[in-house]
Amino acid sequence: MYSGLTAMKKKSVAVVIVSNGPGELTTWVNPVVDELNKINKSQCEDDNLNFTLRLVLVPCPNATGKEFSVAYSWNKFELITKSKSFWKLLIKPHSFANWPKKGVVVFLGGDQFWSILLAKRLGYLNITYAEWVSRWPQWTNEIAAMNVKVKDLIPERYKYKCKVIGDLMADIKLNSEISLRNKEKNYIALLPGSKKAKLSVGVPFFLEVADHISEVNQNINFIIPIAPTTDKSDYLFFQSKKNPIAKYYSSKIKTIKNLKDSRFDYVIETSKNTKIFLINKHPCYEILKECDLALTTVGANTAELAAITLPMLVVLPTQHLNMMNAWDGIFGVLGKISLINKVLTFIIKNFYFKKKKFFAWPNIKAKRMIVPERIGNISPKKVAREVLFLIKNRDQLKSIRDNLIEARGDKGAAEKLASIIVNSIKKL
Repeated sequence: MYSGLTAMKKKSVAVVIVSNGPGELTTWVNPVVDELNKINKSQCEDDNLNFTLRLVLVPCPNATGKEFSVAYSWNKFELITKSKSFWKLLIKPHSFANWPKKGVVVFLGGDQFWSILLAKRLGYLNITYAEWVSRWPQWTNEIAAMNVKVKDLIPERYKYKCKVIGDLMADIKLNSEISLRNKEKNYIALLPGSKKAKLSVGVPFFLEVADHISEVNQNINFIIPIAPTTDKSDYLFFQSKKNPIAKYYSSKIKTIKNLKDSRFDYVIETSKNTKIFLINKHPCYEILKECDLALTTVGANTAELAAITLPMLVVLPTQHLNMMNAWDGIFGVLGKISLINKVLTFIIKNFYFKKKKFFAWPNIKAKRMIVPERIGNISPKKVAREVLFLIKNRDQLKSIRDNLIEARGDKGAAEKLASIIVNSIKKL
């Protein structure tokens, strides 16, 4: 638990934001908090109304465990509670802090039910940002929907609660003055993931893809934006013998060196002399926007890439599902039991993957394949060939980018959601 900004006077109203993983924190929570702070400094002073910002992290299998430290570094919240403390918070909220009599709980990631539970416990209003569906409209006070499709799914008697505000992902701000120095080369962004389960496959797999690409075309630079919940030591760990999946891949990291006077922070050199540049700045959308293509695993990062309309190839190798003991959460625990491991692997391969149509967020959102997905028993060499094909065929990349532009939601969602929150507070 973090209780900072002690110099601030006590406020009469609390805005409690509920969230979970790194993607939601960066692309949903951060822009909304910035807009709320703008309002708090201007309009609310005029109205003699101020509020505090508190962040509650909730249990989630997609979380990395480092969300607390990321949010803490922003210095934007009066109080932050860790996900492991959520149930204690529900039972004894006053053991964490004094809670104003009036407030609002805002859902911005995780399970919508957690925010409703917390709102009921505190006696606060509840506002839900619904990206795909509003699951509990009968128990929430207001719904901020990404698009009209979300509103259409809400039962008629609850539709009055819903306002369409647009896509929070579309509010990603870019600094147009930043660009890559050597545009004579092609730039490919590699996003192997931010969680243990994804990195255990992604690091050795993507290293080998980069090596295969470099063997054919040395006019390509590779970039890895380091996720805020990881650091460079993770790349060394997951390509080593400590990662049981690494033995299936030949590419290894020879060195990681610090860089000075460079836009990049580190450079990896593989055992086959391929260079991959690492960027510690997060988010680094300005540099990603300048890339020709991103090679990424599934997850919230596909929504971020779609928001900056960067063409991507989404990969999910399924040949390591039997190694669930390397996974996080309940699957990691159950995966250590041999029989259960085999059953889970069979179910996921034969039911889940066959039933699920799309895995990348832009495809899920558009309900059609607008960015290529390669799911299954795929090899780094096969992925490398497809990357080389896309880099060579600029019309293909342009088509993907055009589809991403067409599918992107309306901008201004963060400002609209902040206004809904403040207007709700004024009615208390």
